[in-house]
Formats: sequence, C-alpha cells, structure tokens
Amino acid sequence: MKKWIQFLSIVLFIVSCKSTVTAPKETVKFEPTFAYKQQMENLEKGIYFRGNGNEPDWNLKISEETIEFTSSIRGFESLTGNHVEPLQAMDTNVKMYRVTDKSVSMIIQIMQQECISTMSGDKSSYSVRIEIVKDKNSTFLNGCGNYITDFRLHDIWVLEQLKGKKVSHEDFTKELPNLEINYSTNEFIGFTGCNRMNGTIFFERGLLRFTKTITTRMVCGPNNKENEFLKALQGITNYKVENLQLILTNPSGEVLVFKKVD
Repeated sequence: MKKWIQFLSIVLFIVSCKSTVTAPKETVKFEPTFAYKQQMENLEKGIYFRGNGNEPDWNLKISEETIEFTSSIRGFESLTGNHVEPLQAMDTNVKMYRVTDKSVSMIIQIMQQECISTMSGDKSSYSVRIEIVKDKNSTFLNGCGNYITDFRLHDIWVLEQLKGKKVSHEDFTKELPNLEINYSTNEFIGFTGCNRMNGTIFFERGLLRFTKTITTRMVCGPNNKENEFLKALQGITNYKVENLQLILTNPSGEVLVFKKVD
C-alpha cells in the first residue's frame, strides 16, 4: 500500500511539472498595409503624383525619373517613359505631360478640381484625363489623383529668421513662433509668438502654401511681430528643406527660416 502511495505521488509530481511548462509563444507577423506600401514606394522612387481610374482599371505614377502607366486594357498593360516637365496653362491650374513609349504616346492632363472615384466614392483634389495614341487611334481615360506631400515637412519647426533677420524672444510676447506640419493630412498647428494658430497646407511638386489660417485673438504687446510673421507666412509659395532647416520663400526672395526641434 505504501508503495502505491509513493508511486501515485511521483506520478502527480511529474504531471504538475509538465503543466507548469509554458508553451512557446507564437511569433505574430504583421502584414504591411496597402497605404504603408504606397508610402514606402513614394519615398524610394520619388513619386510626387498618383492617379487612378475605373472601368477600365488604370494607375498612374509620376516621379522625378519616370512616368509609369499600368492598366487592365489589352495592349496597354504597362507603359513607361522618362520624366518630362509639364506644360502649364496660363489662367487655370492645369498641367499637361506628353510621354512616348516605343510606338505609343500618352497625353496626360491634370486639373485642379474635386474628383470623386466612381468605385470607392473617395474624393481627390485633382481630375486626370489621359489620351493614349497608337497607330493613329486614340483611347481616352478619366480618373482622379493627388500630389504626394513631401514627407520631410512632417516635423516641428521653430522660427529662426524673419525677412532675413534673426529673431529673438524680445520680438514676441511669449515664445518664438513655431509650426507643426502633418504631411499625411496637409494640416498644421502652431504659435504666432502671441496667439495659437491652425490651418491647412496646399502642396504640389515644389509648391507650398499655408491656407485657411485661423488664430486665437489674444491682445499682443506693441513690439510684437506677430502680424509681420503672419503676413510673411501667408505669402509663402516655395520651400526648401536642408541642414535641419525649413526655408520658406516667395517670388521676392527668402522670407522665413525655421529650425527642426524634435
């Protein structure tokens, strides 16, 4: 009887030991989202405009090196040409690219106007019209598109220079003016040196404007340069990012210089 009790105790001990052994954790693999894959491709290839259409399906990518067109149309599954500078209309925001790939030519027209996808219902800021010419026959396609905002703008920037002169805390009521730009939403928030502000950015290749700016209405001191700063910001049309600085200019020359702080 004692031997059976000892044997049972040993069995229970072994079972309890096994039950405490934890199973190895499974490695969870995360599949990159479609948006993330597009973002990485934009960075790697320098893509600054994307367009697409439905019925038939087609996609357009314009980068600093190439213009790529793919579609479900037989004979036009893939067309690629070297990047060319577009022709620009004088009175409206319309750009036209002419691309040749062997015996096929494409005329791509990009117009700034709201465009709604016939498939998803998503809204874009530009409409795209493409004419593909082969053997003197033309195929016309319509769709939507957007410019890809420069990811380098996505940061927090503090003002260093205003109209070529270095700024100091004596020029503003509180802290120095700053901007926080979100390139994925084309929005910004910040501080004017006296009031809080927010707004949107308008972006095209090499073109940047700060629009729909709203500020709080606190009274500023007599020596505060808030109005001067806001006027300069609203006149911006171009930008450059280099050496951890954001340089904002207009046709008259350099206006605002910010430094990266985060």
